[in-house]
Amino acid sequence: MAFTDYRVKNLRFNVLNPETWEKYAPTFVGLENFVKIVTNDLAIENYDFWRLLLFNITWTVANIVFHVTLGIAIALVLNNKDLKGKKFYRSLYVLPWAVPGYIAALTWRNMFDPQFGAINLLLARINEIVGTSFATDTRWLLETTPPIGGPLGFLPLAFYCVLMANIWLGWPFMMVIATGALQSIPAELYEAASIDGASAWQKLRAITLPLIRPAMVPAIMLGTIMTFNQFNVIYFISEGGPFGRTEILITQSFKLVYEQRLYGVAAAFSIVVFFVLLIITLLQNRVTRATEAYYV
Repeated sequence: MAFTDYRVKNLRFNVLNPETWEKYAPTFVGLENFVKIVTNDLAIENYDFWRLLLFNITWTVANIVFHVTLGIAIALVLNNKDLKGKKFYRSLYVLPWAVPGYIAALTWRNMFDPQFGAINLLLARINEIVGTSFATDTRWLLETTPPIGGPLGFLPLAFYCVLMANIWLGWPFMMVIATGALQSIPAELYEAASIDGASAWQKLRAITLPLIRPAMVPAIMLGTIMTFNQFNVIYFISEGGPFGRTEILITQSFKLVYEQRLYGVAAAFSIVVFFVLLIITLLQNRVTRATEAYYV
């Protein structure tokens, strides 16, 4: 299908029914669909493949940085033997990860509503109590003016909204992995470091981070693939807006099928996404092997 001009008119085509071949058979177009995808030669409003790819990569990297940093930091806090109620806190922190993605996404979307959303209502309440002057009518998901200029000027306000939502959803996974890795580190190493006069930072840099690395590297690569294809957050919160500026590859592929009805192009687009993920997977395998070789 990826090498044909398959559209709505071809839905009646049946390869087992010769009567449909002449009238409904799609036309073979070779690599034309792939060329149109990468050269932006598609009759789709606000479509730009390279902008999509750049945004998708930016979205993935930003999420992974926050997921890993927060996950390890909170795992370190919960790994403190003097902390009371650790089991309760761990159960509480895993809650965002346990909630179905589309339910969490719709909840966040309602929170960003400019008129009745919890965020604007909270800001209005703070203004009343503290006397501040926060804007209470911000169109979080519709504002086209970027909040940050310079190299990040291509990111609309909606990007930071979906980023916030996905950080909340994603860091518990990294925390669980980091917690398991931390508990496998022998306490004798820290005791020996304390005897040698090592500071907390030196212990973290010389013992903790190197020893949790073999567990965190595969988790980071898995999280990268999951975030790269995070359909629920993007589609259900921002719907790729405003004007397609928070669209990622997987949501664009979905819209090619269910909105534009360009089935042949959508099939080709899915193949492009597959090869992008294949490159990520190959990098994952290479990094994982290098990590294993380093610690053998």
